[in-house]
Amino acid sequence: MTTAGTYTPKPGAAPLTRMIAAQAALETKMLLRNGEQLLLTVVIPTLLLVLFSSVDIIDTGEGEAVDFLAPGILALAVMSTAFTGQAIATGFERRYGVLKRLAASPLPRWGLMAAKTLSVLVTEILQVILVTVIAFALGWSPHGSPLAVLLLLVLGTAAFSGLGLLMAGTLKAEATLAAANLVFLLLLVGGGVVVPLDKFPDTAQFLLGLLPISALSDGLRDVLQHGAWMPWGDLGILAVWGVVSLTAAARFFRWE
Repeated sequence: MTTAGTYTPKPGAAPLTRMIAAQAALETKMLLRNGEQLLLTVVIPTLLLVLFSSVDIIDTGEGEAVDFLAPGILALAVMSTAFTGQAIATGFERRYGVLKRLAASPLPRWGLMAAKTLSVLVTEILQVILVTVIAFALGWSPHGSPLAVLLLLVLGTAAFSGLGLLMAGTLKAEATLAAANLVFLLLLVGGGVVVPLDKFPDTAQFLLGLLPISALSDGLRDVLQHGAWMPWGDLGILAVWGVVSLTAAARFFRWE
């Protein structure tokens, strides 16, 4: 016989790690079901890689075009997810009061940010796998240190996540939507993703080289195309952007 009290409810919050994992899974599902986000994170990078690798439109220097383009497309994939997609999604969540309600739940605010970060990382892993498979099919021959690639991707994610959260937490949702897409297009053209920076004037090259997308794409290119061990300069630029942007996001982010 069942004794009394065996099924007595035990109210209370779930363990923190379980709450973060559940929120991260939800964030990832929502992102993958969003057509606009899939366009930014999957379709556009894939089309650019296939198009510019197959058609001689841009002078990418010596060697196969895919060897130049693949690192830049990897950088673009990181930016599209960590910055553009996250800024737009978080901006509208803030506008509709989703963040305000989540902030009142047992999940702490830093836990929500951690869940969003995990969602970004999971999406980026899927992007990297997809871009890598397509690039190999196009004849890509990567070189260099996997550790250097990992450090560049992690620091690039931190830099772009900070910038995306800063934008989403300070601007109105409509302004975030317009600004994030505009920045995406500008950095696609002027960030060394598909157009080499040496095609720009000297002064512009120096300034563009300080951008996070340029540091990430050039760093990945130095490692994967030229076999460099550790691109310290590019890593330093990304680290500075990451610290500054994440600090500013934590300081100025408004939940309502």
